[in-house]
Amino acid sequence: MAKDFQQITLLLDFYGSMLTERQKSFLEYYYEDDLSLAEIAENEGITRQGVRDAIKRAEGQLFQMEERLGLAKRFAEVRKGLDEIDDAAQVIYESNMKTGLSRDINEAVVKIRVIANDLRE
Repeated sequence: MAKDFQQITLLLDFYGSMLTERQKSFLEYYYEDDLSLAEIAENEGITRQGVRDAIKRAEGQLFQMEERLGLAKRFAEVRKGLDEIDDAAQVIYESNMKTGLSRDINEAVVKIRVIANDLRE
């Protein structure tokens, strides 16, 4: 069972509350705590196969929720857009520094970058 750590943990952040407590716990043990299937099985008093099946079902539910709602995809798109806005603001700032140093432009650039950074958090 290959671990797609980043994708599952992102989906878990968005949709984890929609899983059962047990499903969420198994995914957290496996992906966040890096426990093996055998370790989880031993801790939970079930078989390794039972843990594997529960994790696979929970992963399937996460992917299904993302397919229907698209929140993680939209989040990634917004972050990419904010990075592009920040890069464009830096270009404007550098151009302004070379060509005449308008205080209004510098203040607007700072405001744009602050807003972009606040939205990223």
